[in-house]
Amino acid sequence: MQNIISEAKNMKSTYQSVAYIVLGLLCLFPFVTAPVALIAGIIFALSIGTPWMKVNKKASKYLLQISVVGLGFGMNLGDSLRAGSDGMIFTLVSVGSVMLIGVLAGKWLKVERVPSYLIASGTAICGGSAIAAVGPIAKAKDGEMSISLATIFVLNAIALFIFPPFGHWLHLSEHQFGLWSAIAIHDTSSVVGAGATYGEEALKVATTVKLTRALWIIPLSVFSIFYFKAKGRKISIPWFIFLFICAMVINSYFSLPEALTSNITFLSRRMLTLTLFFIGAGLTRETLKAVGFRPLILGILLWIFIAVISLVFIYTMY
Repeated sequence: MQNIISEAKNMKSTYQSVAYIVLGLLCLFPFVTAPVALIAGIIFALSIGTPWMKVNKKASKYLLQISVVGLGFGMNLGDSLRAGSDGMIFTLVSVGSVMLIGVLAGKWLKVERVPSYLIASGTAICGGSAIAAVGPIAKAKDGEMSISLATIFVLNAIALFIFPPFGHWLHLSEHQFGLWSAIAIHDTSSVVGAGATYGEEALKVATTVKLTRALWIIPLSVFSIFYFKAKGRKISIPWFIFLFICAMVINSYFSLPEALTSNITFLSRRMLTLTLFFIGAGLTRETLKAVGFRPLILGILLWIFIAVISLVFIYTMY
């Protein structure tokens, strides 16, 4: 009997692994879009179950960084700086306001101090990356990290599906949508995915503005040291952003063959799609259970706030 059970488990494990590899390879083909890859990963994780979860997590992290750097070879530094400067002033205001409202709303909703701060950080800057950077400074417990990351993850996944249709419904130009998605969507992966879905200019604007915004992890981490009285804590710096800038500089000032840069950007987009599959495959039933009612309400309120005020700002300025 034990042999039969053991054999059944081995067959299931083999089936999971084969299905995981096949779906991942399919994501490298152009007919699979970013939203399709994400929803395929989610369905796979909740139905069949994802093997190699640790590998999946690392792959999503590093593939995202590699694909973002690769996208830099398709962008002009001057154009990107102009696009990035559009969101600089608003970024300063929005980051501060989201952090303040997050802390106050967290108290009102009776969400504990640390999860409130982490959810606000993820909403204000760049999702899971900001939470991962601030969490150790705040001495967040594993449960508090799980709640915060799960809340941001669920909303981030939803954003990739609803933002492009909303953008078309609101008749936003590609430039306007790129700005809006970079400011209002939590994580870099979904920002780039939404931008790529909307159009070429939207992708360039969204990527540049989001990565510029991600650098606010550094001042936020410094502030968090004083806020939580955690002197001596290590600050996490998103180094891949500087490699992205280097790629733009090379593409702008060196005469690289167009065939080379176009192939790099094409491969980077496919890797981004694969990244979104990995991110979706990282969703587990335990993650969904970790999303409590109150933290989720806090996350939704902050998300609505940043989405609305950024949209008003974009309509006013453009």
